[in-house]
Amino acid sequence: LKMSWFWFYLPLHLLTVACLCHSIKAPTTSSQRSFKTNLFNFYHSLILADGKETTVHLLKDIPKRYYFVLEEGRALAPFTITVTPCDVPIEWSILVHKASASFLGKAARGDHDTQEVSKSQKAPSMVSTIFNYKGNSVETYMGMSSHSALYMLEFLSTERDTHITVYLTTDTTSGHLYPELPMDPRIDVIGIGHTTVTLTWKHSPSVLQHRENIQYCLLVNEKHNYKSLCAAETAIRSSGMKLPPALALSLSPYLLEPQQVMILSNSELSIINKVSSGEVRQICMGTKNTYTVPNLSPSTQYYFDVFVVNLLTNASAAYTGTFARTLEEPEPKVMELKDGKVIQVVLDEKKQKFYSLQYQARHKKIQFTFQLCRGQVRVHITKNGKTMASENISGLRYFSLKGKLLDTYLVQLRSTEESNSSVKVQVSPHFHKPLFPLLPESLKIKSFSKLRTCNSVTIAWLGTQEESKYCVYKKRIEEDQAWMELQSADRCSGPESRHKSEKVLCKYFYDINLQRAVTSETIKGLNAGTLYLFDVYLFGPSGIPIRYHSKVVKTRKKC
Repeated sequence: LKMSWFWFYLPLHLLTVACLCHSIKAPTTSSQRSFKTNLFNFYHSLILADGKETTVHLLKDIPKRYYFVLEEGRALAPFTITVTPCDVPIEWSILVHKASASFLGKAARGDHDTQEVSKSQKAPSMVSTIFNYKGNSVETYMGMSSHSALYMLEFLSTERDTHITVYLTTDTTSGHLYPELPMDPRIDVIGIGHTTVTLTWKHSPSVLQHRENIQYCLLVNEKHNYKSLCAAETAIRSSGMKLPPALALSLSPYLLEPQQVMILSNSELSIINKVSSGEVRQICMGTKNTYTVPNLSPSTQYYFDVFVVNLLTNASAAYTGTFARTLEEPEPKVMELKDGKVIQVVLDEKKQKFYSLQYQARHKKIQFTFQLCRGQVRVHITKNGKTMASENISGLRYFSLKGKLLDTYLVQLRSTEESNSSVKVQVSPHFHKPLFPLLPESLKIKSFSKLRTCNSVTIAWLGTQEESKYCVYKKRIEEDQAWMELQSADRCSGPESRHKSEKVLCKYFYDINLQRAVTSETIKGLNAGTLYLFDVYLFGPSGIPIRYHSKVVKTRKKC
């Protein structure tokens, strides 16, 4: 305790010496002037700025102190202090020294003499602790002083190095740095679905008064609630990624990190941070106080925090966080698979994201065939409850399995994209003739830049050792259509979905030597400087087509 008072009195004695030096009119040497300068610089570095948010960095077990003075001449001097811990709980307290305050007020103005200094030094000192707190909540102290006083704020972190923000103001008439919270700052959960949670909260008085400068931002995560936006940002940074400042939540432009995904729709900004403990989502929705959080996982507990943000000062206030658990996913419908029959399953993000297929084996060896038509699909196959295969499929994929007669196989299909996905599925005895044609090593179409002219394009593709039919189609497209055409292509659709005018040719081709199993075609009669989409379809003995990856080529503008 004696040591604590020593640290409190130290700046007072330094100030006393500084003021004595200031009052002496005799000539001073350069070393004396340097001493006085360093002394005043030390003193002023301890002063807490009025009306400004100050970031304070704390080292573990090392207290840090700041001072401020309430000057005399004001009848009742109100002041508020807001401390925001940005990580671990801290200890902080406010101490007041009343006896030397009048001297300090005069010392700051320089209107004193040696006699007054002497009296002030002899005056009885009164030091008292008027407030102390330990925790990680945002805490505000509101005080009123009827006389001049010197105040000290002491901060201590006992867990680890951390940082906090401190805001002192003696002007309570010019508005608030922090947005105001309503009398009831709770977040209400008014709806829970399998993948959605609907929240509502009472409006902040600041939104009603300064709508254009205030907005709400929502934080969603699977770990716990955060008591401040500062604490949330610190937690995300500690997960090994950089986070833009809080103002980035207010639709300010910035560069996203590789672990971040930004989604902007309907004037709402969603930032998804990929961290080790799962996703942390930040959603800013303007001044709406009801929001439905989409794209959540079923049967998962989420924590929700709402912050009201002042876009001008970047300061924020936190509502009381809440949590909710999404509903369990309903059991998907089970469809029976029959030998040799091909079915196409459409996985709709909104209606049905999961699909289950069941098959009872009539042979010991069977083969599942999957052809991905659109999107991304994950396949999970179990036999009598035991997992046999689980992976994301692309193109054409075969699974050959061995078991006993009457074994029960369950195939679960799940879309891994937000857009619709579709896949063709077939199961057949292993010894049956394959329904799908033999595939080449690659389904890519190659174009030759040097062979391009203003009215022709040369393309090539790989074939197989099995004689098959190949049909080439072309389609004229605009520059801004290329990406959409490639993304939305249904890889299971055959030439029957194409216009007759798009057909270029059909040919049969094969080669026993796979290294020579390549063919090319020069498509003529094209327009100069025009973009074309080329497709090649491969037909096997069963007649089911396989579509090569589409190729976009532009003819030369000048020849």
